[in-house]
Amino acid sequence: MSLMLWTAAYLALGAFAGFFAGMLGIGGGLLLVPALTLMFAAQGQFPIAETLHMALGTSMATIIFTAVSSLRTHHSHGAVLWKVFKIITPGILLGTAVGTLFAANIPARPLAVFFTFFVCLVALQMALNLKPKAARELPRPVGIAGVGVGIGILSSLVAIGGGALTVPFLTWCNVRVQHAIGTSAAVGLPIAVGGTLGYIFNGWGTVGLPEGSVGYVYLPALAVLVLASMVTAPFGARLAHRLPVATLKRIFAGILILLAAKMLWSLFSAP
Repeated sequence: MSLMLWTAAYLALGAFAGFFAGMLGIGGGLLLVPALTLMFAAQGQFPIAETLHMALGTSMATIIFTAVSSLRTHHSHGAVLWKVFKIITPGILLGTAVGTLFAANIPARPLAVFFTFFVCLVALQMALNLKPKAARELPRPVGIAGVGVGIGILSSLVAIGGGALTVPFLTWCNVRVQHAIGTSAAVGLPIAVGGTLGYIFNGWGTVGLPEGSVGYVYLPALAVLVLASMVTAPFGARLAHRLPVATLKRIFAGILILLAAKMLWSLFSAP
């Protein structure tokens, strides 16, 4: 495929991910990672052993832009618990440093198995609309920071903004849903920045990466994905109240599982 066709493919992927992110209120990382892994492998310019790492780094970088937009919106509605944000952020940054270092040193196949397992858990939660019940209060600062380390590690390993982890934790700690979502949106920014820097640092100097790569972040794909997703996300948000979101969540969950399974198959069938 020519450069123009690959650009069109990135545009379509970014538009699709942005639309569903806006409609369902989820990050696009779980969709982008398997799709980008397959696309990078098909281009033939990426070392097969590094396609998943490149997909993780590039997907994580896209979250920076969506996190800034989401943070501004939730802050304007007074939905961000800044005290919690300040306490959890150091743990988040430490966790992303550990997670990206870990991911960079794990071969693609076991990393893909872990990613697929995580996707299946998130897809199941999404399809069944499972939500934790408030059962306790927020822990002390040391406890919140410790949770941040865990969220940072897992989020950077699978390239997500942390909403699938932060919102359930805060809800379980008796935080109002609106504040849990708003604070999670704010936390997504240090996750994205820390994770992106980690993938850039750990991928720096890797042999065989294509031109336009900064560590494990592929800038040509990043630019197109961000542009397309920022255009379509508002349309998805507007349609959220007009379409059967519960049904669309189940469909999207199925798409996630199929993409992750296809990615897993492609990596294990490669020589």
